[in-house]
Amino acid sequence: MGERDAGQAASNHYQNVACPFCGILCDDLEIGPDKNGLKVLKNGCVKSVSGFERHLIDAKPQIDGKDVSIEDAIKAAAELIKASNLPLYGGLGTDVEGMRAVMSLADLSGGVVDHALSEGQYRNFRVLQSGGWVMTTLTEARNRADLFVIVGSDVHAIHPRFFERIVCTEKSMFWDAPPKRTVVILGENIDQSAITGPRIGEIVNLPCKGDRIGEILVAMRALAKGVPVTGDSIGGLPRAAVEDLVARCKAASYGVMVWAPPSLAFPNADLTVQAVSEFIKDINLTSRFAGLSLGGNEGAVSAAAVCAWQSGFPLRVSFASGKPEYDAERFSTARLLADKATDLMVWIASYTPDLAPPVTDTPIIVLGTPGLKLNGTPKIFIPVGTPGADHAGLIVRCDNVVSLPLQNLHRSQLPRAADVLASIEAAL
Repeated sequence: MGERDAGQAASNHYQNVACPFCGILCDDLEIGPDKNGLKVLKNGCVKSVSGFERHLIDAKPQIDGKDVSIEDAIKAAAELIKASNLPLYGGLGTDVEGMRAVMSLADLSGGVVDHALSEGQYRNFRVLQSGGWVMTTLTEARNRADLFVIVGSDVHAIHPRFFERIVCTEKSMFWDAPPKRTVVILGENIDQSAITGPRIGEIVNLPCKGDRIGEILVAMRALAKGVPVTGDSIGGLPRAAVEDLVARCKAASYGVMVWAPPSLAFPNADLTVQAVSEFIKDINLTSRFAGLSLGGNEGAVSAAAVCAWQSGFPLRVSFASGKPEYDAERFSTARLLADKATDLMVWIASYTPDLAPPVTDTPIIVLGTPGLKLNGTPKIFIPVGTPGADHAGLIVRCDNVVSLPLQNLHRSQLPRAADVLASIEAAL
């Protein structure tokens, strides 16, 4: 079966489509044709509709805002990269093959790689590097968990189908009549509208400030061990509510703490992730418990995975010395731009128009989806296709255990970022 026919019904209707517009990668969508391109016919959400049904404006390769041929744009990009002392490859909103091409070009040109959303990812990376953790997967959580604790994250806003697909599902792989689930909301201003259905037994609200969740979890570790904790309140919550949550965690047959690093946007948020991780490790001595970190939008998980496969390090890797060098602080996009340590930025954003490059006076080469929100005119702009809409691809899911194929829905004839990057490398 050819690429065009895989998963495709009659009249260009596509079945079992994987959606690349958030890290959950729901793979049950049905997509059909529309006068403006594509139409989500089944199992869509606000992100999938926005992504697949977005009308692409007519975009041409440009140099300094003037239309040129793609060959001229590639040649000019190669000349800029060749002349650069330290090119920065940022954004990285692409798929596995696109990221492989980024790594190859960065290696050859002595550049730095860093994803636009890596600041959130580093709230996890630092914990994993320093102490390790116990994690589960989307499938395990969907089929086994009887307790979900949502930790300071508005999951529904970031992943609109998470509750529908993982928490509220009525079927289970291991029970004909699966038990009711308890969902605990630890935090404030968290959308609970999707936590509905016969599978949900109880919703417990524990409103607290995000930057005090770590304090609560440290106290929970002490309470779980029988260590005295003084005071009538803990982290802004009544002591009795915290003690009740500890008891629920101990009694769970399979508990899961869920967080989304982009939601933990406060100073030293990695310490909150560490507190979650350490509590989970402690509670596993007597119960079965795991963490589940969400995120991965704009291809962030794929970028980190490919970087690790090919360099041995997570993102924020420099090839300036001729070999991969890792430094989470020195090689961040924000740091390099603020210190004017880079003289050229290559920005890749092929999924949504929202992954805009930062405001900077550093010259920018953009490989972006048509309609990308730009802060000024880049030195070079090359329109590229979206994996899973304009061409086939491969992407890594947010739980890091599954790579899903993305179908070519033939929305446009825009080139793959991987091919454009390979052509630039060939022209160096």
